[in-house]
Amino acid sequence: MPMDFLRRIEDASFPLVIADEKDVRSAIVLEAAGMIKAQLPNPERPDARPAVIFAITPLGRRHLSEGAAPP
Repeated sequence: MPMDFLRRIEDASFPLVIADEKDVRSAIVLEAAGMIKAQLPNPERPDARPAVIFAITPLGRRHLSEGAAPP
């Protein structure tokens, strides 16, 4: 689930490279919701290359602090 992934990376050092397909799919959803800044593969080919997460956005941080689900 994308929010679980966001919680897992909350204290990570960025940029963060991720290659696991499930994590990449979560990152695609979070980036589309404006919760992270990232360089991502095409959503139709999440296994094409690793994704790089550059930051959790203020919106993402707010959702983490409120324990809210993404929009």
